[in-house]
Amino acid sequence: MNPLITSILISSLSTGTIITMSSYHWLFAWFGLEMNTLAIIPLISKHHHPRATEAATKYFLIQAAAAATILFASTLNAWTSGQWSILHPTTLPVALMMLIALSMKLGLAPMHSWYPEVLQGITLPTALLMSTWQKFAPLTLLLMMSNDLPQNTLLTLGLLSAYIGGWAGLNQTQTRKIMAFS
Repeated sequence: MNPLITSILISSLSTGTIITMSSYHWLFAWFGLEMNTLAIIPLISKHHHPRATEAATKYFLIQAAAAATILFASTLNAWTSGQWSILHPTTLPVALMMLIALSMKLGLAPMHSWYPEVLQGITLPTALLMSTWQKFAPLTLLLMMSNDLPQNTLLTLGLLSAYIGGWAGLNQTQTRKIMAFS
């Protein structure tokens, strides 16, 4: 890949993360998350190999479903409250839909089954980028909403992710799958 194109993709990846992390409006947060998704897909599929194309397709479909869920939940939140604020979801179903969508974006258990397969199909530097940088924006949104989410749900999600990741990672021999389950 051309170094200029790679630098543009990396800069748009960081710009999308910064937009999401600094926004208090759901549309701007959604825009930043989508900017991240659209910047990482060419990096995933830059090696013209069927496994890389399959990984990019899986990643795009999962991220599009999560983004549609975020957009739907934020529209419901705006409809019931009249505001697009991230800090205060109005109803429990809106908060739970946001939690499900953000856990899909993060690859947390029980919505994690796509993540090891995607990491297995890409190069190790791209897998490291997906396992670190791609997590910052959804984790920030989850942190912004954490006061209004049910604490037992967050605790259960965290424990389930640690438990499933630990057990599934024990049986792996490939570095990227171990990294995905960790």
